[in-house]
Amino acid sequence: MDLGGGTWQRLAAVVFVMAVAAGCTGQDEGAGGGNDQDLLRNHDWTQMPGTTQRNGILRVSALDRRIVEQDSSGGQPNPPLNLAGPHLRSDGDFTVTARMSGVGDHYGGSWLRLYGRVPVIYDEWRQERPSLRVGVTGDGQVKVQIWDGEGDEPAVSKDFDCGCSGTVELAISSIGNTFRVKADGRQLGTVQDPGVFAEGTVWFGLEADAGEDERREGWRLTQLTARPESGDSLRVIKAPQLRQEQSHDSLRARAADVGRPFDVGTALAENPLLTDSRYRALAGSQFSMLTPENAFKPQFLHPRRGVYDFRDADLLIRFARANGMKVHAHTLVWHEALPNWMRKNDDPEEVRQTMLRHIAMVAGHFKGKVAEWDVVNEPMSDDEKSYTNGDLGLRSEQSPWFEAMGEEYIDEAFRAAHRADPKARLFLNEYGVEEEGERWDALYDLVKRLKERGVPIDGVGFQNHEYAPSDRIDPETFRSHVRDLAELGVQARVSEMDVPIGEDEEYGRQTQADEMADKLRVCLEEPNCTSFSTWGFTDRYGSTADTKIYPPRTADSLPWDAALRPKVAYERMLEAFDEA
Repeated sequence: MDLGGGTWQRLAAVVFVMAVAAGCTGQDEGAGGGNDQDLLRNHDWTQMPGTTQRNGILRVSALDRRIVEQDSSGGQPNPPLNLAGPHLRSDGDFTVTARMSGVGDHYGGSWLRLYGRVPVIYDEWRQERPSLRVGVTGDGQVKVQIWDGEGDEPAVSKDFDCGCSGTVELAISSIGNTFRVKADGRQLGTVQDPGVFAEGTVWFGLEADAGEDERREGWRLTQLTARPESGDSLRVIKAPQLRQEQSHDSLRARAADVGRPFDVGTALAENPLLTDSRYRALAGSQFSMLTPENAFKPQFLHPRRGVYDFRDADLLIRFARANGMKVHAHTLVWHEALPNWMRKNDDPEEVRQTMLRHIAMVAGHFKGKVAEWDVVNEPMSDDEKSYTNGDLGLRSEQSPWFEAMGEEYIDEAFRAAHRADPKARLFLNEYGVEEEGERWDALYDLVKRLKERGVPIDGVGFQNHEYAPSDRIDPETFRSHVRDLAELGVQARVSEMDVPIGEDEEYGRQTQADEMADKLRVCLEEPNCTSFSTWGFTDRYGSTADTKIYPPRTADSLPWDAALRPKVAYERMLEAFDEA
C-alpha cells in the first residue's frame, strides 16, 4: 500500500514537532571560558547504577554486570553509565579530571568511562561504540582502553607505570588526535585518539572490579571536573525532560477511543530513551504501555548474589509515569538472561529459594508501579520429542528452575509474584503458540492445569515474532486461540511482535503491514485481548539487527525505519483502530 503525499506530510510534521519539542528539553550549564566545571556536586548522580552518593562523594561498588549468550555461554561486560546525569558537549579540546580514593593495593580496578556515543543493547547483546576507559588497576598501574566502534574488545589498550594507590587524581586530555594521561599532575604518556569524541558529546560511566575479595566496598569519587582547552567551548548538559508532547494523531490516541481498556505498547531501552530525542518523543507520544526490553531481566538488575541495582529499571518507570503510560514488566522467571551465579547451585531447595527471593525482591520493589508482569517467560520446550515423551512439552533444557522443581516452579513463581504485588495482572509469555500444533496444545493444557490448581494466572502473551515467512499465521488461527483462553477465563495479549522482511521479498513491507494490522484487529475484536505490543518500534535499535557483523546491520522489522520514519505498517495499524 502506497501512502499519499498528504499522509506523509502529516506524519512527518507530527514527528518533527515532537522531535523539536523533545530536543529543547536538555539544559545547558556553562559555556567554556577556561574554568574547571564541577560535574559532581549540584548534579544528579542518583540514577548512576552501582553508586551511592553522600555529601558530594560517590561510592562506586562492583556490579559485575554481564550479558550471557542465549545458550548461557559467554559473559560480555555490561558496565553502567549515568544516563540521567550530566554529560558534556564540546566543540574542541578538553580535559576531564577525576579524584579517586580507595584505589590500587590489589583491590581490583577502579574505572572512569567516557563515552563518545552511548552503547546500544540489542536485546541481550551490547554494541560498543566509541569510548575511552581509564583507571587504576589492582597493582597500581594506570590503564587506558579505547573502543573505536568496530568491535566488542578495545582497539587500543595501554598500561602506564604509576605506583598509584590510596587517593589519586587522574586527568585525561583530548588534544587534537591525542589523549594525554596524567596522575597527580605527573605526565604518564599519550595514546592515539581514533576520533572517540568526534560527535562532540561525552557521557560518563563509573566501574569497580570485584577482584578476589567479594566483600570489597569499592572506591570513592570525590571530585570530577571538566575544562575546555585552547579557548574551545565546553558545556555541561543536564538530563532531558522525560515528559513528551502528546499527539491527537497517534496509536495511543486511537487506543484510548476503543471503548474498553486497551493498550498499545512497545519494548523500550533506556539508553536511547535518554540520549536520542526523536526516539524519546515517539516513545512517549505513540504508546500507552511500555515493556522494559532488558532492564528488568535478572542479569541486568541482579548481577551478583545478594546485589540488586534498580536504577536503569527505575528510569523506565519514571518515563512511564511522566507520560501516563502503563508498564508491562518483563520478566521475573526465565531460563535465559540469567547471571552466571544463578546457574551454579545444584541443590534443588537452594535453587527454589533463589527464585522465590528474586521474585519477592524485584516484584516487591516495583509493587504498585507496574500494571502487569511476565511472571514466567517461554516455559515451553524447543525439543519436539518433549511433546510426546511424557514431559508435557515443558522446557527442561538449560532451565535451572525446571530441573530443580519440575512443573511446580511455574505454580510457585505465580504465587510468589501475587504475594509480592497483589494488584498486578500476571502473565505467562510464550513464542510460537499463535499457530496450530503440539506447542499450542501443550501450552493450553498447561494453562488449564494451572487454573485447576488455583494458580493466580491472569493471561497469556503471544509473542508473534515472525522471523521467517513460515512464521506468518492466519489471523483466524490466532483468534481461535484467544477465544480458547477466554473459555478458561484467561486474558490474551500480543506481547512482542516484529516482522522481519528480506530484501528478496517483493511485497515485504506490505506483508509486514498486513501481519501487524491483522493481529491488532483480532485483539481489538476479542474482548479478552487487552493489549498489542511490538518488540521495539524502530529498526534503529531493533533486536533483529544482524549482530554477526560489526557494527550491526539494522533489519527491516518494525513500524518505523532506522531513520525513524513511519512505514506503511504504522498507517495500517492506525486504520485498524479506525475500523474497530
